[in-house]
Amino acid sequence: MTDIIAGVEIPGTPAVAEATDFLRKRTNPLIFHHSRRVFLFASLHARELGRRPDPELLYIASMFHDTGLSLPFSKTQQRFELDGADHARKFLLDRGFSESAAEVVWTAIALHTTPAIPGRMGPETAAMNQGVLTDALGWGLDKLDGDRVDEIVAAHPRGDFKKEFLRQFVDGLRDRPDTTYGTINADVLEHFVPGFRRASMVERVLGAPWPR
Repeated sequence: MTDIIAGVEIPGTPAVAEATDFLRKRTNPLIFHHSRRVFLFASLHARELGRRPDPELLYIASMFHDTGLSLPFSKTQQRFELDGADHARKFLLDRGFSESAAEVVWTAIALHTTPAIPGRMGPETAAMNQGVLTDALGWGLDKLDGDRVDEIVAAHPRGDFKKEFLRQFVDGLRDRPDTTYGTINADVLEHFVPGFRRASMVERVLGAPWPR
């Protein structure tokens, strides 16, 4: 049977089924439901904006976008966005997707927390960023049909999302605080982790190994 939520069809492909199963088994309900809501909101926004993202690639990007917060995909100290992006790329290439398709998904995930830039890029990157902003911050919520929003939340409940989502960020970042430099992720650690102090670009320039 075709899975349709709020007028949005979940792509019925093997890769989509595998990505869904992966998220169910390897992450917690908070990330699973958030990721599905991101796809649904992203799809609705894309329609309103006249953008035409590839549904399968948008879905996979949405499902993997926050996996770096809960799964140790990388043995190196890097931004959690890159962990998720790298894993999604491998997931696609292992299943015979083209390099260009994998790059689309990688870019959408890598940039999903970056302000302003995603909206100027391809439809998958732009749409997913808007979906993330809607689910996390409520941006653009007033532009969506209320009945469809209610249907999405009924299918994928928010629970105590605000507190639990921020706690997920703290748990996923506290052991690699240096990776938050220059990102919104530093906001979370500065608020919740005692003793954390964000580094500034001014300090880095003044502390550079140049005489002047």
